[in-house]
Amino acid sequence: MELKELLKKAYELGGSDVFIVPGARVTCKVKGDMVPLTEEIVRPDGTEKLIREAYELAHRDIALLKKEGDDDFSFPIRDVSRFRCNAYYQRGTLAATCRMISFDLPDPKSLGIPELVTNLARFRNGMILVTGPAGSGKSTTLACMVDWINRNRDGHIVTIEDPIEYLHNHRKSIVSQREVPNDAPTFARALRAALRQAPDVIMLGEMRDLETIRTAITAAETGHLLLSSLHTTGAAKTVDRILDTFPAEQQAQIRIQLSMVLRAVVSQRLVPKKDGGQTAVFEVMTVNPAVQNLIRDGRTHQIDNAIFGGTNQGMISMDMELQKLYQAGVITKETALLFAVSPETLVKRLH
Repeated sequence: MELKELLKKAYELGGSDVFIVPGARVTCKVKGDMVPLTEEIVRPDGTEKLIREAYELAHRDIALLKKEGDDDFSFPIRDVSRFRCNAYYQRGTLAATCRMISFDLPDPKSLGIPELVTNLARFRNGMILVTGPAGSGKSTTLACMVDWINRNRDGHIVTIEDPIEYLHNHRKSIVSQREVPNDAPTFARALRAALRQAPDVIMLGEMRDLETIRTAITAAETGHLLLSSLHTTGAAKTVDRILDTFPAEQQAQIRIQLSMVLRAVVSQRLVPKKDGGQTAVFEVMTVNPAVQNLIRDGRTHQIDNAIFGGTNQGMISMDMELQKLYQAGVITKETALLFAVSPETLVKRLH
């Protein structure tokens, strides 16, 4: 089968990811279950053929993959979907994972994204971080925030992504979308350039290195609203991850800066439901004076308690959300404890 046919089949099944790996059948993930798309396993020459088709659809040079060993890009298939593809070498052969992305911008209500999360887009300056493991929907949540701003506020939005996932039309705002490495060689370079493009909002797909994080904090300090993501779980670990990126002698100063510019941290996970499929669970930490003090004084281990105590002040506790899902019969007790921030405390509450 051609790649187009396989991806169309995955779309019709309601899949999220398509895996093309030598020695296995082309497989699609459907609501957390792995569903084969081919009857026979695919040999290395077969995976290379499919991956070359992806590069043709993206009008991209496969030499980038051969030079670096892995490559991110995206492409559309008319009347089907957009796809974000990561092609890579494994055991000396080519493989790829294609993530399905709707042409339409996501609807936060249908995806279970709390209104409190999308309302964070009302901030005019500072830094908002969306965190979680790979595949938990961080890009989708960020796209919902950008769309809310685009529909409700005049201004200039600059997005920096690798690759571009959701396409934003110009509405009340003008939206410039830059893709790394096609439009700029690195995130840090694109972010520095964005500061000269008169932005009101900058959406940075991911904060990957020291230079990018340092520039992002500067952007948030200078009056811009900066939205970004990190591969961390929980607000406390997110703050620690940012601080640990910097040399030890700079961390005290960064704690002060971060306490002043950070507005909120959203952490999200996809957890398996009892009846199959998955559901999204969110934690939201908004930075009030108490949280500011914890960050500034290096007491990040107390942040989880601050979130739990702030649930009546615009915060959402991951463990309380898991408890609600368990009590509603949506997830099992084992699942609730597996994804809990503090399993020991949750066990007591469940009893």
